[in-house]
Amino acid sequence: MANDNAVIYYEASQTAVTMAALMDSGDHKFFESAGELWSNASGAEAVVRPDGVASGGAITPGAADQVAVAALTCYQGGALRIISAVEALDVARPTLANAKYSIVIDGSQAVTAIKGTESASAVSDVRGAEGGPPLIPVGQIEIGQIHITSADSGVYTASEIKQIVGVHMERFDFPTWTEKRMNVVNNVAGAAGVEFTAALPPIHTGGVSKTVYASYFEPDFAEVPDSSDFTPPETTHSTSSTQIYGKTLGAASSTLGQGSFTAYLKDGVTDALLSKKNENIFFKFKPDRLKTPYILCQGKLGVARSFPAGDNITAACTVSATEGAVEVTS
Repeated sequence: MANDNAVIYYEASQTAVTMAALMDSGDHKFFESAGELWSNASGAEAVVRPDGVASGGAITPGAADQVAVAALTCYQGGALRIISAVEALDVARPTLANAKYSIVIDGSQAVTAIKGTESASAVSDVRGAEGGPPLIPVGQIEIGQIHITSADSGVYTASEIKQIVGVHMERFDFPTWTEKRMNVVNNVAGAAGVEFTAALPPIHTGGVSKTVYASYFEPDFAEVPDSSDFTPPETTHSTSSTQIYGKTLGAASSTLGQGSFTAYLKDGVTDALLSKKNENIFFKFKPDRLKTPYILCQGKLGVARSFPAGDNITAACTVSATEGAVEVTS
């Protein structure tokens, strides 16, 4: 069937989206944005800033019932914050013997201590439980904990101060993450965003995890005006075999091929498409421009121009992708 009504679109420009909180999809691992696609063109890369300590912040014993907190930097609300050292932070002894304090950066960028529920029997690792660390208000950053097992006044020891990353301290860069610049599930385009390698602990009030912020660019598409022969970047499979005594051993391998299309140019110099040569951009191909379904891919645009005498100027375009094209049906 001829594709007389087909059309190819390319990422011609980008619209900036300023730093904003991403939404937890529910698993504390994938945080989605309001945009469906994140550009990866040069100069338009996303910037991801989860809340958390970036450097410094060591907690050490101070005078009786006090700790000292070293100067630190952190990302909070998507911005870099510089927090001055605190030489004497009061951490009051509990009335009962056992309690855990969380040392946090609050919403005004002050270092404060939040006491968990006291216990007469033992400390606990359960947030909000008796003897356990408190739930942290949303937007605040935990930088450490003090584990107390005595109501008697005295100097806290180094063993009572806890700062294990991911357990007692929120680092902005832990766990690590990858960007999902396009997120198509079951042929439906969803929101782009950030996927962490492990679920973020739900240690904040209401059982939520720390806040994740990002700024990014959404692609703006324009039509490749005169084009043909679109081939999406797709995975092909091959089999190799080795003959052994009595049977054959087989092995399968996969290869991601280049996408390609042909563009017919006006002068081969000033055509808008050529300004995106060597850029990592999005492409959309619609078999029928009047219908919803399309193929989506992202890759580096390669161009090989031809200037024949007495014929059309053409560009053999390639799309070198790191992921195969996806089909979007709705």
